[in-house]
Amino acid sequence: MPLPLLTSKLPDVGTSIFSVMSQLAAECGAINLAQGFPDYDPPQALTDALARHARTPGHHQYAPMPGLPRLREAISQKTAAVYGVAAPNPDTEITITSGATEALYAVLAAVVRPGDEVLVLEPAYDLYGPAIRLQGGIPVYVPLRVPEFSPDWDLVKAALSPRTRLIMLNTPHNPSGAVLTAQDLATLAALLANTATLVLSDEVYEHMVFDGQQHASALQLPELAERSFVLSSFGKTYHATGWKVGYCIAPPLLTAEVRRVHQFLTFAVSTPAQHALADVLADAEQYQTLPDFYQHKRDLFAGLLQGSRFELLPAPGSYFQLARYDQISAEADVDFARRLTREFGVAVIPVSAFYHDGLDQGLIRFCFAKRDETLALAAERLRAV
Repeated sequence: MPLPLLTSKLPDVGTSIFSVMSQLAAECGAINLAQGFPDYDPPQALTDALARHARTPGHHQYAPMPGLPRLREAISQKTAAVYGVAAPNPDTEITITSGATEALYAVLAAVVRPGDEVLVLEPAYDLYGPAIRLQGGIPVYVPLRVPEFSPDWDLVKAALSPRTRLIMLNTPHNPSGAVLTAQDLATLAALLANTATLVLSDEVYEHMVFDGQQHASALQLPELAERSFVLSSFGKTYHATGWKVGYCIAPPLLTAEVRRVHQFLTFAVSTPAQHALADVLADAEQYQTLPDFYQHKRDLFAGLLQGSRFELLPAPGSYFQLARYDQISAEADVDFARRLTREFGVAVIPVSAFYHDGLDQGLIRFCFAKRDETLALAAERLRAV
């Protein structure tokens, strides 16, 4: 008897645009400014520490499910120092995850039940919607204001309902690079004051805020922190996206729920990598220098594109740069991105991929987390478009 055909849980979801454009870049020999990863290595202190722990007896077996105690303690101290808050309890409020991606999925799986609504500010990372739907949740999309990509809090207020289980934030924002302000977070806290709505705050680009601004974290407002899951990524902070190590900070009751899922999702994260990160986390210079490091790359790339027909939008955070191309072409952004890759040798991401309905506003996203020489070569090709 033939097996019945499988009914997909995500029938409308294909291969991620990031995989598609990276593969096209490889096929065409193009410079990959599409997928968000650096083309340079982590700090040598970190790779040296990894090598050291890879040779240490006993560091090749499962780490404790919540993460190595010494790494959680280091995160606690760092969080208090950076954000001026009481140190999170490493035993009950910090969980090490397989990248922020796993943390995000674990949060959604822990708290979203069938029929729950989850507010998503669009454009948004393409994981958000499918991960919500896999839990039986209903994504409710609230558009950010273009071109500054700031929230319209009146629209957020109108979208809130008794069924709203969670609102998802992302600051600094992917794909736009926009950053939420302390006033934004205070406004959100006031909107949620008399609700049971939780907050997932995706802050993986927390150390990439430019022009003298400071990152505003949900951890800094007690009325938000008490209902928030705050996600961070060592992969972003240490140029080590392939290590897939992140963490979630949340109050004890919320952390307990995340760990209920995490223990059956990945259980434990790479032991030598956790030891290595614990070794270097005490050196604050490693992350304190990131704003200047990435602002240099943002400004270098913008300067190199002067004289081109791309219109760059403000990029106050993250390592992404949006651009309009209407002076070049009236093509759909997906078609333009493909042609840019094939004919000019630079791969980018069409911003319509960050909208659930494929909204096309004639925008593409560059990743400038690349070596200066990579950016120079890419800009040379882009000036010829």
